[in-house]
Amino acid sequence: MPVVGILTMPDESQHFRGNRANFIDIIREGKRRGIPVYVVTARDLNPRLSRVVAYEYHFDKGQWKKTFAPVPDVVYNRIPEREDERRPEVKRLIEECLRSRRIRLYNPYFFNKWQLFVWLSASDKTRGYIPTTVKYSPTVKLLDLLKSHSLLYFKPARGKAGKGIMRVERVTRNGKKPKYVLSVQEERSSQEFQFPSLPLLRRYLDSVIGREDYIVQQGVKLSSFKGRPFDMRVLVQKNRRGVWQVSGIGARMAGETSITTHVPRGGSIDNPAKLLRGIYGRARTVRILRSAKRMALTIAKQIEKSCGHNLGEMSMDLGVDRRGKLWFFEANSKPMKFDEPHIRKRSLKRMFDYVQYLSSGKQQLRSIPEMIHDL
Repeated sequence: MPVVGILTMPDESQHFRGNRANFIDIIREGKRRGIPVYVVTARDLNPRLSRVVAYEYHFDKGQWKKTFAPVPDVVYNRIPEREDERRPEVKRLIEECLRSRRIRLYNPYFFNKWQLFVWLSASDKTRGYIPTTVKYSPTVKLLDLLKSHSLLYFKPARGKAGKGIMRVERVTRNGKKPKYVLSVQEERSSQEFQFPSLPLLRRYLDSVIGREDYIVQQGVKLSSFKGRPFDMRVLVQKNRRGVWQVSGIGARMAGETSITTHVPRGGSIDNPAKLLRGIYGRARTVRILRSAKRMALTIAKQIEKSCGHNLGEMSMDLGVDRRGKLWFFEANSKPMKFDEPHIRKRSLKRMFDYVQYLSSGKQQLRSIPEMIHDL
């Protein structure tokens, strides 16, 4: 049986960081299948040694215990923050795991939003799914973008869970000079500002964005249910044969005062089939969901091919516009825990199916690019 190590970052007061409830669920599923699972930090993992300092969860006592354990056969990367992955010592560790013939790495790193759109725009199979997307810079032609798309989203290239997202709308009424409405996503709502001219808006955006990498993306008018826009979260994972499959599709509705559908930002969970049936009817809903699954699998294959590494899972944000067209917004290589019980159950099963595939040595090791994207 393979040994699995959940990789995270050390913490001086609590030994390690990360979503402990998620870790416990994973350890419980491993126990059910007879696969040992423990938590190991980037400070303690050394692929060249035979043992590591690890943290086991004892269900009878409801406690974590520090122990020595064999070096894992499969490392499940759950390093929680992009900033952690960019640390030199963490980059070196990930590169060493990728080179190792003893260890198999389950997803090497976070995705970069801009890089995703570069990869997907390179293929005829995926290019049509992506909204117009450009890298933000002081010279980007915002007026041209706003003339083509009256709604734009500004997203941090290394953002997560909707943090830092802004929306700009060009509003023209009764032939008057256009004004620009900026909505800034905050903790659970958004704050709105109005600018009478583009230079004033530009000056404000530059001051907020500073040197951070942002993308500018065509805004898509999403389908709405009872006045609340929604999109879909799709979980794709590899199975025991190393083949991509859709593990589930959930819906996320925007909060009443939010510009995103992210649950931490005020969004809520719902059933995608129910929402779509309320708008498009039963037959068309079946077609949309079937198309969403095909689209997600095509995108997953293109991302994996482009990044140059074996991947095991990713979640995607897909939108349905008011005409029923599907759009891709982003992908996450470290999916948050899905709250839908049936998706959660299947995700844990598929995770360990792929762990067993990885540990069997059937997958081919790929060469490591000179520079790992977004590390």
